[in-house]
Amino acid sequence: MTAEPGWGQSRKPGDGEPSAMAPVRMRRLNRWLAEGLREDLADLYVESRVTAPGDPYRRPSHKNFLGRLTTDMRRLGFGMVIAGTDSLTGCAFGFPVRGDGSWWLGFEGPLPRSIEQLTAAGSAFVFDDILIGPHPQDRGLARRLQGRLLTDHQASLGATLVDQADRPTLAALRSWGWLDVGELRRPAGSTTFRALIFPLGERIMARLDGLVTMPGGGGPSGA
Repeated sequence: MTAEPGWGQSRKPGDGEPSAMAPVRMRRLNRWLAEGLREDLADLYVESRVTAPGDPYRRPSHKNFLGRLTTDMRRLGFGMVIAGTDSLTGCAFGFPVRGDGSWWLGFEGPLPRSIEQLTAAGSAFVFDDILIGPHPQDRGLARRLQGRLLTDHQASLGATLVDQADRPTLAALRSWGWLDVGELRRPAGSTTFRALIFPLGERIMARLDGLVTMPGGGGPSGA
């Protein structure tokens, strides 16, 4: 298989904005196909992170992104979904959560039983990153990418960690349907993360009812 025409070529200024009538296409990539789009993906990462100057939590770096992508591509079960027209406009990638629940190590308090059960059943998938270009044609693109990646991997629960000080990313994820379920700190690290989940479908949402925490890190909202 080869990349779609235009998706493996160098990006140019303005390429991130598709034409008004062009339909957005979505494709699943394995690690070998993703390897061929590394530079385009890094460009999309930088474009998706453009914010006000001086924001320390959104400063884009090709090198850091490519290093993280390389590490993820070596993980068992790595998966990626890309979207675009004549150029990339969106991407989501990650890897399955191990059934032993080790990914949740450092979660503050007991891990909610519903999340524990979904993890043990192999239904949880880590989203390492979700990239959305600055001018996406489809305003629901992030949710579609998330749902497609989970469906492709027969998972029903997305999971991710975000530095609790990175408010722009937290706000974006919440607007894309992610739910904040608590605080997590790795034993060997100093960063405090917010743990977020993305339930796929009403049935999974119902199982997780009441687990959402307040934005400031408080207890369950009782939603």
